[in-house]
Amino acid sequence: MALAAAPLARAAGKTEIAIRGEQFVLNGKLTYAGRTFEGMKIEGLLFNSRMIQGIYDDENAETVKLWKYPDTGKWDAERNTREFVGAMAEWRKHGMLGYTIGLQGGSPQGYSKVQPWRNSMFAADGATKPAFRARLQKILDRADELGMVSIVNYFYFGQDEHLNGDAAILRATRETTEWMLKRGYRNVMVDVVNEANNRSYQQPLLKADRVHELVELVKSIQVGGRRLITSTSFNGGTLPPEKVVEVSDYVILHGNGVKDPARITRMVEQVRAMKSWKPKPVLFNEDDHFDFDKPANNMRSATAAYASWGYFDPGASDYMDGYQCPPVNWGLSSERKREFFAAVKKYTGF
Repeated sequence: MALAAAPLARAAGKTEIAIRGEQFVLNGKLTYAGRTFEGMKIEGLLFNSRMIQGIYDDENAETVKLWKYPDTGKWDAERNTREFVGAMAEWRKHGMLGYTIGLQGGSPQGYSKVQPWRNSMFAADGATKPAFRARLQKILDRADELGMVSIVNYFYFGQDEHLNGDAAILRATRETTEWMLKRGYRNVMVDVVNEANNRSYQQPLLKADRVHELVELVKSIQVGGRRLITSTSFNGGTLPPEKVVEVSDYVILHGNGVKDPARITRMVEQVRAMKSWKPKPVLFNEDDHFDFDKPANNMRSATAAYASWGYFDPGASDYMDGYQCPPVNWGLSSERKREFFAAVKKYTGF
């Protein structure tokens, strides 16, 4: 029986993601229906990319200057979202059906030891900020129009310390989930905490031994008898705890730092061998390993193991490079980006 996401409550809504066993179903049909590639089953997978900074803004006056656009010399959060929305159709045209968007973003420097910037859709008490929410709505609406899946990540280390404890986290979780359900989005899946076993988290509720509580909370929130498909993620190369595998609708893995593609296959096999495992999709939504032209690479290994794969290009300070370091060029503006989208197009037959 398929597991549906949020309800359709507005006339413009048309895209619904659901789960059937280990497969993803989009608008009642398996994704990439009937497709195989070089002996690998593509039908039912969800190729995706980490596009985490789509609603990014920096409320720290001391650091916001770091993200200035080269042509204007200043940062512009609305421009960032506008250009994100403008690029989505091109992603979809290449066969990429999913993307991950963050409500507290990711490190705007790719990988950072300290994060003094202030980028969060949540106030200290957990209330959602209208400007961030409005930008998110533009992106989710466009994804719905295009037939794309939005993987929405709620919490990120480096920003969690600005929340006032469990009460704020619970409020942020409830308010965000209810807002998306009431908006009628059926194309949303939740990644509630990005890499819950990262040692940088300061809030106990966001850490690995308690994060299943938030997965269960999101699953418990219903509007019109519907809820959101929910999971959470962990550091690259590591496996989720048994309890998280048990309560999640789908299992998220990260391939960051995994240099041996065979390890990707083993990670998927190890998840499926867990005592708490029941058939459900396995999805990588972050992997900074590329080599798309080589016979062995992480994307191919995940696909061969029948797990969906997600691209993560942290990039650098160059405006044309990467998808995580603002100011982001959301187009296919680098050779690496073009190689990824060409690979997705080849795998999916789009």
